[in-house]
Amino acid sequence: MPRLLIDLSPLRASAPYRRMWAGQSLSGIGTGLTTVAVGLQVYAITGSTFNVGLVGLFALVPLVALGLYGGAVVDAYDRRRVVVATSTGLLAVAVAFTVQAWLGVGSVALLYGLVAVQNGLFAVNDPARTSIVPRLLPIRLLPAANALTGLSMGLAYTVGPLLAGILVDRRGFAATYAVEVGLLAVALATLVALPPVPPAGSVRRAGFASVWEGLRFLGTRPNVRMTFLVDLAAMVLAMPRVLFPAIGATALGGGARTVGLLSAGIAFGMTTANLLSGPLGRIRRQGLAVLVAVAGWGTAIVVFGSVVAASPGPAPGGGARPLLWTAVAVLVAAGAADAVSSVFRTTILQAATPDGLRGRLQGVFIVVVAGGPHLGQLLLGAAAQVTGEAVAAICGGLACLALVAGLARYQPGFARYDARDPTP
Repeated sequence: MPRLLIDLSPLRASAPYRRMWAGQSLSGIGTGLTTVAVGLQVYAITGSTFNVGLVGLFALVPLVALGLYGGAVVDAYDRRRVVVATSTGLLAVAVAFTVQAWLGVGSVALLYGLVAVQNGLFAVNDPARTSIVPRLLPIRLLPAANALTGLSMGLAYTVGPLLAGILVDRRGFAATYAVEVGLLAVALATLVALPPVPPAGSVRRAGFASVWEGLRFLGTRPNVRMTFLVDLAAMVLAMPRVLFPAIGATALGGGARTVGLLSAGIAFGMTTANLLSGPLGRIRRQGLAVLVAVAGWGTAIVVFGSVVAASPGPAPGGGARPLLWTAVAVLVAAGAADAVSSVFRTTILQAATPDGLRGRLQGVFIVVVAGGPHLGQLLLGAAAQVTGEAVAAICGGLACLALVAGLARYQPGFARYDARDPTP
């Protein structure tokens, strides 16, 4: 059993890493809570899944624009200062979410604007955090550290959505956003305690030339590039989160609580997989593991859509149907597959990228990892308006499977990637 459970060595090996991990876990809970709350608030104002999907568009644009440039900033400045500055900005945005809900503004445009600012800051904050990790830990502990990151994300996106569903249902949106303010304030205090992390080696000034250097490097590294492409296949084509408000209202029933449970299902699967991630550190064929895990995600989303299609609608009085628990179980399996994919994709990127380029490559990574789901929200939200939520999920999962199979055929060397020789 100890060999099966998550490896805690990174937490014992580095006190600065331990502090950063704690701060990341707290801020992640706040992010998960707000993601669900914003979707529910937009749906409450408009009653439209498409408008909920537009949240993804307003998040995607700053993620793409600032994710690439933010990576160049991370490589040019002290990474601790970048993390602290952007975390302070995220705290200010959380306060703005709380105030607009407390005043009852009811403006979808304002919510879209706050989401855009929040994701612009996140696009710089996350690459800075992630690129710090290889400076705090030896390379042999990177898979364990990424499993711990996945564990904190899984806990965040389990606790956050569940809290959002309960708080929105019982206390309203203002109280829900206020919880995020408290969590981000504590997280900021843990980040201030990090040691300085200045750039290593020669420093290139942040700008277009620096961004282009990182993109050129990516263009010549097929294995690193494949980690991005397979994740886009999963997140753009088969991320069903945008469908949850409508599914809770019209298919499975249960309203906000159903949305919280469905969102938490994915996160619970991530948490469970990371808790049992001990064997992952012994897997050498990491590229093959990514392909299998992403295929597992696509299969689970096809099954999820089929469960939703089988539901006859809300129970009398608007309550949830028993099929809700089958849907949650399928999403737990999807979350577990995503966790395995995430551990190995991040490890391949960190191990196969020089330190001087890690910020820029992490910037591309955040564009893909965070931007992909937002683009997927827009795509599936628009598809659901035409086909319905169940068909949109099924078609998205099938498209994910087809594209992953095509990518594996296009780049066969990725399945042979060996962690003992991290060839980019």
